[in-house]
Amino acid sequence: MTDESRIWTAALIVVGDEILSGRTQDKNIAQVATWLGIQGIRLREVRVVPDVMEAIVEAVNTLRTRNDYLFTTGGIGPTHDDITVDAVAEAFGVNVVIHPKARAILDSYYSTRGGLNEARLRMARVPDGADLIENRVSGAPGIRVGNVFLMAGVPGITAQMLDSLTGQLEGGLPLLSSTVGCWVAESEIADLLRETERAFDGVQIGSYPFFREGKTGANFVIRSVSEDQLKACAHALEDGLAALGRFPVAGGI
Repeated sequence: MTDESRIWTAALIVVGDEILSGRTQDKNIAQVATWLGIQGIRLREVRVVPDVMEAIVEAVNTLRTRNDYLFTTGGIGPTHDDITVDAVAEAFGVNVVIHPKARAILDSYYSTRGGLNEARLRMARVPDGADLIENRVSGAPGIRVGNVFLMAGVPGITAQMLDSLTGQLEGGLPLLSSTVGCWVAESEIADLLRETERAFDGVQIGSYPFFREGKTGANFVIRSVSEDQLKACAHALEDGLAALGRFPVAGGI
């Protein structure tokens, strides 16, 4: 469903000591943000939390109340430190139960893989009243409770869970983007960026500087839900750079 009149927002909680320690590099933030943008939902904030019950509960309760949707990745596996389900249940004030459909899915998946043992059965645990998110990769489903979506930490599985949710969430128009690059220090054209953004309603310009080939440059990413506004703003920025004796590069550098 699409509501063009308002902006829908989401937050993401990345759960895991391995992320905070630097041993594992998170790859889910980018793919969740990209997927949400296509659904017309803007990722407003991301929080990385340890495998600590109190930290997860606090993050869930804070972020689910100030966003339309909250996604979590990590902590729903078969081991003792996979406590995201327990934390979300505590945040909602409900018990953890074995979901009968999740148990049946796991029982079938592991029937030729050694059977459903106690550790594997942990992946059928959900906050009471939750629904399931399909997982076509490894059997163990994701979980939806209220406006909170619990997904796996493995990026390939997360991608499949997002795919199964495509078109199921209410959102606005997709956020479009266009990039203009230029070999210029962003501080030299700060006024141009500000004035150009102000001239186009609902348009945002992000500046991303870099240093390459011994030179300073920047890519300017223009975002809008309107393709016409997006194109007009990009052209205006290109014209403004050219008027200052700079050479804009459509598509970025």
